[in-house]
Amino acid sequence: MTATTDGSAGAVSPRTAAANETTDTLPPPAGTVTGPERLDATAARAAARAAEHLLARQDPAGWWKGDLETNVTMDAEDLLLRRFLGILDPDTTRAAALHIRREQREDGAWATFYGGPGELSATVEAYVALRLAGDPPDAPHMARASAWVRARGGIAATRVFTRIWLALFGWWRWDDLPELPPELLFLPKWFPLNIYDFGCWARQTIVPLTVVSAKRPVRPAPFPLDELHTDPARPNPPRPLAPVTGWDGIFQRLDKALRLYHRVAPRPVRGAAMNLAARWIVERQENDGCWGGIQPPAVYSVIALHLLGYDLEHPVMRAGLESLDRFAVRRGDGSRMVEACQSPVWDTCLATIALADAGLAPDHPALVKAVDWMLGEEVTRSGDWAVRRPELPPGGWAFEFHNDNYPDTDDTAEVLLALRRVRHPEPARLEASVARGVRWTLGMQSRNGAWGAFDADNTSALPNKLPFCDFGEVIDPPSADVTAHVVEMLAHEGLAHDPRTRRGIEWLLSEQEPNGAWFGRWGVNHVYGTGSVLPALAAAGLPSSHPAVRRAVAWLGSVQNEDGGWGEDLRSYRDPEWIGHGVSTASQTAWALIALLAAGERESEAVRRGVAWLAATQLPDGSWDEPYFTGTGFPWDFSINYHLYRLVFPLTALGRYVYGDPALLREG
Repeated sequence: MTATTDGSAGAVSPRTAAANETTDTLPPPAGTVTGPERLDATAARAAARAAEHLLARQDPAGWWKGDLETNVTMDAEDLLLRRFLGILDPDTTRAAALHIRREQREDGAWATFYGGPGELSATVEAYVALRLAGDPPDAPHMARASAWVRARGGIAATRVFTRIWLALFGWWRWDDLPELPPELLFLPKWFPLNIYDFGCWARQTIVPLTVVSAKRPVRPAPFPLDELHTDPARPNPPRPLAPVTGWDGIFQRLDKALRLYHRVAPRPVRGAAMNLAARWIVERQENDGCWGGIQPPAVYSVIALHLLGYDLEHPVMRAGLESLDRFAVRRGDGSRMVEACQSPVWDTCLATIALADAGLAPDHPALVKAVDWMLGEEVTRSGDWAVRRPELPPGGWAFEFHNDNYPDTDDTAEVLLALRRVRHPEPARLEASVARGVRWTLGMQSRNGAWGAFDADNTSALPNKLPFCDFGEVIDPPSADVTAHVVEMLAHEGLAHDPRTRRGIEWLLSEQEPNGAWFGRWGVNHVYGTGSVLPALAAAGLPSSHPAVRRAVAWLGSVQNEDGGWGEDLRSYRDPEWIGHGVSTASQTAWALIALLAAGERESEAVRRGVAWLAATQLPDGSWDEPYFTGTGFPWDFSINYHLYRLVFPLTALGRYVYGDPALLREG
């Protein structure tokens, strides 16, 4: 996949255009509404083709997993890590460089999502990676990149994480980075800015970085980077102190105090702090060698342990490096893309729901096999979530293959919805697993009645104020999409009238935006949030005539594209003008349809046009093309293209159009 070269969000991939032009067995282009009978038959055929394609992609073990595509910083940092450890090999370098070059825009920059604007830190990291691969700075593509970087402030204007990577090789001064002392781990759990005030992804990254910050290692740089500074003689001119009355000023002065402490830190105290950090890191290594099932914490954990004396042949290090190799996706052209994470549990539960809703028999062998695998992935031991819920017995599911420390309520809710759609030959085993999952999810409810993804009440505003935390969201407050999935699951478990469920519903109703939509934390964006909430409200018994439902239906109708589909650009996280607007995509069109079907709008013009769009853009193999990023890691700052979204969500929408929405059928 290549990014658009002009940075526009309006480009349509050639593959999709070709599919629209050459498919003669599908209905006319979306926007041309066919008769009900013809559309129903067309939707049924499209669903059957999609189901066949999805079934063929199931792993023999029972799971599904699509590629999880993010941006080139994953690939660049992988090369920098290997260079730092002295294990960078020519084949890895060549394959990564091929991928990075292919993602460059014509103006020389790199974006963090398809069709998006150039991003400074990503461009600097990609440029350095290509320098490591041997691309000369005066090559046309490199000269364009360095000029683009200088025009936007150079290295000095990049995020802290980028400058940490550069400091590892002497391209940036450690003294010019915010302090992050390992003594942070001594702060008790009730103290502001203790590590459990951070979201789990930030926590797992910050702990090893405290070791790196204390050690301040420098490997000899293989080349200078003067061309990335606006003024190489003064790469980082001093910045004036902010007023002490604001958070910026307070943390600036705190950082100055921590710099002084770095010079005088008592050896025994610092040594004890780093030993505690090492123990914390090692205790959280998963069985597959990774940390949290995500690449960034694994990278920094490997560096930290190496600095603390763990050699590369130590079992912990060897397992960690092997786990990083498993994040690499090799392409047929010889390129290599590094995934930030892998999503088998999420993909499998969504695939199971899609196939069941599309009419697959509940005892179909593929569904039974999927449930067997999901039951084996249940988390049965306590993790960091227990810091705030120490009395809560374990349960639930994580996102990845191995991540027993961090199950999340979103995966757990969707897994439980998937389990209930399958007739399993061991019902007692399934019921016990469901009961544990429901109990754990209820126990993770936050004080305001809603649910965050990984922790309860992870809402402190202080972590986001730190100078160090400029890389995206670092806390895990409740969100509408996660809360909706939990409410939908609880309703399907017969708990729609439980006081805890009702509190969740009340919170959702209070979070509806004035335009009728809901914000999407983990998917792009209001289309995702609204597509999550309406099925939950329907499952919980709110009538389609409820004012909140009618406002949401009206909003979805108002943002439907002329071609019949729906799309929302990632820029909607920063610019309200983009809310509900973007090129039509298969996954976002499906979310809108799922919402409208839950609201009882099956016979509406909007639904018929949306279904026609899905049918008209389906590829001959039963899938859809979707280069656009519709998943969210951190709103705006870290975006995801889940390659299975383009299949599972359209199949769910088509299935519910053909066979009926499960919530409405159950209610009926």
